[in-house]
Amino acid sequence: MRHRLAATPPLGEQMEKGQGKNQQSRLCLLVSLSLLFWSLLLYFHFVVLGGSSIVDSLSTLSYETESLHARMSNSNQIPVSRPITIERPRVDGGYEKEISVNNESKDESVNNVMAEGVRAPPVISHSDNHEMQNYPFVRALRTIENKSDPCGGRYIYVHDLPPKFNEDMLKECKSLSLWTNMCKFTTNAGLGPPLENVEGVFSNTGWYATNQFAVDVIFSNRMKQYECLTNDSSLAAAIFVPFYAGFDIARYLWGHNISTRDAASLALVDWLMSRPEWSIMGGKDHFLVAGRITWDFRRLSDQESDWGNKLLFLPAAKNMSMLVVESSPWNENDYGIPYPTYFHPARDAEVLIWQDRMRNLERKYLFCFAGAPRPDNPKSIRGHIIDQCKKSKVCKLLECDFGESKCHSPSSIMRMFQSSLFCLQPQGDSYTRRSAFDSMLAGCIPVFFHPGSAYTQYTWHLPKNYSQYSVFIPEDHIRKRNISIEKTLSQVSPKQVKQMRETVINLIPQLIYADPRSKLETLKDAFDVAVQAVIDKVTRLRRDIIKGCKDDNFIEELSWKYALLDEGQEIGPHEWDPFFSKPKPGKADSDSSSADAAKNSWKNEQSQQS
Repeated sequence: MRHRLAATPPLGEQMEKGQGKNQQSRLCLLVSLSLLFWSLLLYFHFVVLGGSSIVDSLSTLSYETESLHARMSNSNQIPVSRPITIERPRVDGGYEKEISVNNESKDESVNNVMAEGVRAPPVISHSDNHEMQNYPFVRALRTIENKSDPCGGRYIYVHDLPPKFNEDMLKECKSLSLWTNMCKFTTNAGLGPPLENVEGVFSNTGWYATNQFAVDVIFSNRMKQYECLTNDSSLAAAIFVPFYAGFDIARYLWGHNISTRDAASLALVDWLMSRPEWSIMGGKDHFLVAGRITWDFRRLSDQESDWGNKLLFLPAAKNMSMLVVESSPWNENDYGIPYPTYFHPARDAEVLIWQDRMRNLERKYLFCFAGAPRPDNPKSIRGHIIDQCKKSKVCKLLECDFGESKCHSPSSIMRMFQSSLFCLQPQGDSYTRRSAFDSMLAGCIPVFFHPGSAYTQYTWHLPKNYSQYSVFIPEDHIRKRNISIEKTLSQVSPKQVKQMRETVINLIPQLIYADPRSKLETLKDAFDVAVQAVIDKVTRLRRDIIKGCKDDNFIEELSWKYALLDEGQEIGPHEWDPFFSKPKPGKADSDSSSADAAKNSWKNEQSQQS
């Protein structure tokens, strides 16, 4: 056994013996110096240079720290908390590394030496991280966390469809409508020919004779100007399908069998399902636009006499989100977006000048109505509205029956709306009317008679509190002749009128489609609002999938109610239930009557071209 000597040994022998004794202290010094070095480096990178990804730099630190800790543990047999490096996908295709600690206290965080203001990475278990990485859309969700990327969480991937699904239709524009030559309406990126401001009703720029069914091409061209397009579908918050669904069905609605009507829809679905992007979520992150009412795409059977095609009833299409100018209250896979108006500004200034002009107009009529009666529809209240307007001295009427060309003149319609405080908007052949958006563009407060005409349709673009911008008079009150429209509107105080009109005017930017060949500087138009709503929808769905959340109590037939719910509110009885109740078995189906309405809509279009 070796004994310690009392005398001091020579210097060389002292140093040799001291090496083993000081080995642990030297290793500790190395650890401290290493941590100090990386702390200074991180501080310089994030605070001075403003770097964006802390976990990238921490990955190297974790490896160094892990190695040093391991060596100290092996040499001294001292139990230590060993960092575990966990990889996760990064935006640029590489991997980020997060650090967790495996010790007795699982709730304890890693005590990393970091620059002030830089948040330490979260402690993530192997199982949670592995479970999250199993989902192929994780990279897209991770972009949301990158605050230095203005497109984080907003990327859109656009499918490069064969031209037969879009551009080829425009080359055959004469076939897009049986009664209307759509060629002129597909010019100027879908806006149609410019409108001259001869009568001073419009602005000098930004006004076009836009067809109400032209949203397909307007939206697709607008998407080309979207600031966050990506060629990497794994980064996409949503995937856009530039199929001109409205133009497709318009070609074949009359005089064509169901095989012809369904051909493009079936071919589209086959093409999409063959793509790797489809397999990520089975199409639930895909969306497309159709500038027609939903009933044109909801054929109920394969009988030749039935209306439209069956695009929205195809199993694959049910997973996608379809944006239409009128959606179904009983189905979850379509969403209402505004009809196009005549105004398509290229700059913010054009919108702001127009809004100021609408605020300062003198409006000599209390209310107005532009439309034709529907004598073949016993449920229509249009005849009653026309009668009341004719008897009132404060109502302006623009009858749109055969031979009344002024009703189809943009300047005549807009002049009437600009001169009225309230604009009556009863149902057309279906729930909705383009006229509602033309009237609000003119700063006229809309009066609705059915909640399906706006309140349950355009929940992305209009306030949930409809009394802020409109007046609601139930149809039955008009049908039973127990209410005077003039008296009802006269009871709205001047202060309320001013507030409501201001709300309407403030809504104008998000109700119009900007010129697709440019982009508004700061204002968000109808396109921007719709795209963000789709992104939010897909993002919520992805997060719910990761969490394992599924709403097993969802009732598709009550789809119209869900968008009206407040936070935490559950589905229950609603004051509008009578408006959307489906007939009992054995009676006419609501979808069938809606299909009839779609047919009537086309008949009305035919009369407009007569």
